[in-house]
Amino acid sequence: MDSRPKYSINLDSKYGFLKLIDIPRLVDSCGEKWFNQTLCRVNDCVVRIGIVEGEFHWHKHDDEDEFFLVLEGQLILDVEGKDSVTLEPHCAYTVPKGVKHRPRAPVRTVMLMVEGSGVNPTGDK
Repeated sequence: MDSRPKYSINLDSKYGFLKLIDIPRLVDSCGEKWFNQTLCRVNDCVVRIGIVEGEFHWHKHDDEDEFFLVLEGQLILDVEGKDSVTLEPHCAYTVPKGVKHRPRAPVRTVMLMVEGSGVNPTGDK
């Protein structure tokens, strides 16, 4: 049985080209603890919004780097073999492919992630 908490991860691109993306409206309408929505595609990458509180599980992406940019709140990135990194609003961090990591948000946090369009957000097995 999987002991992971419930994550709402939506891989469909919510917005196409030449569409306004209203981040505050998305944030205000979200009532979930761990919500992830692909906003749009940019070339071979996707831009996702995460509205999160709590812990994600340890995972890695074998073939994809992952970029995190905190807009609101606080995100702690535990990175295997390194000290944890705390991201405050307007701070960003890139986790390279193959590196095991775990995002944690002690308070409700809004972040943008940029990653290859083929990435599995919950990690590779």
